[in-house]
Amino acid sequence: MIRLLIFAILVLALGYGFSWLADRPGDLSLVWEGQLYQTKLIVAAAILIAIVAAAMIVWWFVRLIWTSPYSVTRYFRARKRDRGYQALSTGLIAAGAGNSLLARKMAARTRGLIRADQEPLINLLEAQAALIEGKHDEARQKFEQMANDPETRELGLRGLYLEAKRLGAHEAARQYAEKAADQAPYLPWAAQATLEYRSQAGRWIDAIKLLDQQKVAHVVDKATANRQRAVLLTARADEKLESDPTGARDDALAALKLVDDFVPAALIAAKALFREDKVRKAASTLEQVWKAQPHPEIGRAYVRARSGDSVLDRLKRAERLEAIRPNNVEALLLTAKAAMDAGDFGKARAKAEAAARIDAREGAFLLLADIEEAETGDQGRVRHWMAQALRAPRDPAWVADGFVSEKWLPLSPITGRLDAFEWKAPFGQIDGPVEEGSTVLVDAALKSLPPVRETATAAEKPSSPKVASPVADTYVMELEPAVAKPTSSASEAAPKPVPQDAEPRPFFGGAPDDPGVKDHKLEPEPKTRLKLF
Repeated sequence: MIRLLIFAILVLALGYGFSWLADRPGDLSLVWEGQLYQTKLIVAAAILIAIVAAAMIVWWFVRLIWTSPYSVTRYFRARKRDRGYQALSTGLIAAGAGNSLLARKMAARTRGLIRADQEPLINLLEAQAALIEGKHDEARQKFEQMANDPETRELGLRGLYLEAKRLGAHEAARQYAEKAADQAPYLPWAAQATLEYRSQAGRWIDAIKLLDQQKVAHVVDKATANRQRAVLLTARADEKLESDPTGARDDALAALKLVDDFVPAALIAAKALFREDKVRKAASTLEQVWKAQPHPEIGRAYVRARSGDSVLDRLKRAERLEAIRPNNVEALLLTAKAAMDAGDFGKARAKAEAAARIDAREGAFLLLADIEEAETGDQGRVRHWMAQALRAPRDPAWVADGFVSEKWLPLSPITGRLDAFEWKAPFGQIDGPVEEGSTVLVDAALKSLPPVRETATAAEKPSSPKVASPVADTYVMELEPAVAKPTSSASEAAPKPVPQDAEPRPFFGGAPDDPGVKDHKLEPEPKTRLKLF
């Protein structure tokens, strides 16, 4: 377009010049070797322009003849290069498709048409073909050649890194990743791998610096960078909690500023503040995180903020958290547990049943079994709730790559991935998903709950004094009458001796795990029994 515009301008200028000369006629005289040559001015201008054009044509023709050998060579070289790039393209496609034979053939053809120093992709094609054929040593040599070339250094380092990972040479893989990250911090794979390696080694400061470089280079977005920085700060705070509570508090609070609902950071900050006797500030921190994300660990730390509190004080603190997040499963379970510890079994049972109606999971039914054990001691009702817990989904836990941990960890112990742990259920029910709702399941469980079993009546209580044990903390067996009947004489009131050949029955004939209650209709005769104290 620019050339066309310049050509149009030159034509217009030439036409304007001829019109200007035509409007101003004149003669041009030339005396050469005694001869007088005279012509019009416009004709002289036309002759001059024709001479210049002829000189240019002659010069172009001479130059064409002079450079013709080089032009012919360049033409054939360009044609050869095009054929080489075509073969290279076909070889790369074949390598990507897993066709090692065609990839090798195209690599050989490409090397015959193009020199490897001119096109470094030839080494990549040969390395890919070697990987397909399982010749890892040859592929590693090609990657080393690419790593020494400034144009393909990043590609070669990535190939060497992947080969080291495949062989399990983690130290070599770490060195390749760090070298690539130092030379090119904008590479996502190198930066992420180096970040994980530094985190595994506990080099939290270096990891945070590298994360800042990634953020500046726009390798990771702002939200991801803030999340990973919060994880690294929390890990460093956890490491400094025992030796430097003040530093741990600062790091944990800085992590909470980046991610306001990060539970591990809130727990570490609260522990550090508890050690500094700043209970009110720690409780305020836990309340803020509880509002955003109710978590059982947050609730337990809040309830047990003061070591000298009574069970009633802990119950009040649990009810305060429940007021912040009403109708929440974690809040209801926390209040139920505190009420059970305080001896308020009615409230504990009501809260646990409400939590089970919202989410019928294992922890709610286990808590109901604990309440039943503490209140009534009826093993039948306890086993009923235990059976419900076996069929219910598991409680959430810290899970990363299929690994369940008792506490949060910054890295996955399986893959070493940063920020891999999530608070979720490890797996669902064994028998499959629950079809009915939680409320229906809990109501059915309550309807099938057996009544409280009375273990003894007033008529069955022994009237004779118990024999004291001469040794402390020792079980003593004594024989005593099982049923006291009214007698008319002193001889009838005395207990009958046990026959020598009769076998004593220490239990009532029931199963070992369910002794049951003695039925007087089946055994009307008074018998002696063994009683364990």
